[in-house]
Amino acid sequence: MMNRRELLTTTAAFGLLAAGRAFGAAAPYDLVIKGGYVIDPASGVNAVRDVAVAGGKIAAVAATIEAGGAQTVNAAGKYVIPGMIDIHSHAGDTQGGPAMNLEDGITGYVDAGSRGADKIDDVIAVVKSGPQLGRILINIARTGLLPGGELQDINNADVALARDTIAKHRDVIAGIKARLSKNVAGNNDVEALRRAKEAAAPSGVPVMIHIGQSLSPLSQVMALMKKGDIVTHLFAPPPEAIVDDAGKILPSVIEAQQRGVWFDMGHGRGGHFRWDTTEKILAAGFLPDTLSTDWTPQGRVAQFVDLPTVMSKLMYLGMSLEQVVACVTCNAARVFEAFREKGSLKVGSPADISLLELRGGGFDFLDNYNEKRTGKQKLFPAGTVLAGKWIPRPA
Repeated sequence: MMNRRELLTTTAAFGLLAAGRAFGAAAPYDLVIKGGYVIDPASGVNAVRDVAVAGGKIAAVAATIEAGGAQTVNAAGKYVIPGMIDIHSHAGDTQGGPAMNLEDGITGYVDAGSRGADKIDDVIAVVKSGPQLGRILINIARTGLLPGGELQDINNADVALARDTIAKHRDVIAGIKARLSKNVAGNNDVEALRRAKEAAAPSGVPVMIHIGQSLSPLSQVMALMKKGDIVTHLFAPPPEAIVDDAGKILPSVIEAQQRGVWFDMGHGRGGHFRWDTTEKILAAGFLPDTLSTDWTPQGRVAQFVDLPTVMSKLMYLGMSLEQVVACVTCNAARVFEAFREKGSLKVGSPADISLLELRGGGFDFLDNYNEKRTGKQKLFPAGTVLAGKWIPRPA
């Protein structure tokens, strides 16, 4: 039985608790995005929903969520999707590149081969200082990208140096990149890939290859690709496209896909995306696993190569909104281990969210050969949540 002092103390405590409830204790959420159309392929959500965030994690997704005292974002008329991931970018090669990507709704990216072992510290510094999660594919050529082709001299593909650099920086290096086009590798394409695979083996990281216009038959290249490796520039035109003149996907490509090789768009600016080849590939029923930009600051301006625009081009060619969203969210998150927890709005997932606006009208789209097509709709970035923090789209 309580004495009088205990009874008074307990009564006062209950009074304070009741007052806290009456006058509004701390809100259960930090942020609530209200009224947006949620597309989350990973969890099968495709409807108008509110999304609540607490402690940097997704806390709830429901038809109606009471915001209480939480910050709110009115997303009516917008699409709310998991934070977009660009698995083929060169954002790490430019000071300020990651921040520019964030403006476009990119909450994770992979710098795909900008630098080799000789200057890897430069891109590591950019990636580590950027606002969102970034990872690096080290170029198998120690020089990194060269205008005249970094693999014309096969001695640049130094296996031991690449392997040791990966081991030293395994926290940020997620794989190896090899560009195999004729103007990059000449006759060294298959040997460069063999060396990339040899360098990747001890750490078990994947290899991404850049295809299109190579000297060696694509069948030789595909034979070396294993589960988890990535083929980028899948829409590159002949020679050595993934589709033949009759519109059939090459058997070696189908076999690689069945083994678990990923096929990525890699839009880029030079020889990687042509309307007619892309239409043949899609007509054959071969859809990309991921959409990526091959982003550079120049491409962002010259051909408007940002991820929402790339998604819009594939929608123009017949892919659905849900399909292109999957390519830049849950599919992209599965390719590299660092992003495996991302790509979803499931409760408990990291609170990385992209807001997009789909506008109607007349929009000019370019391929890498400056052929123009006009579409009737286009996606635009409309704001981002990164690690639970709302980042409005700059004016």
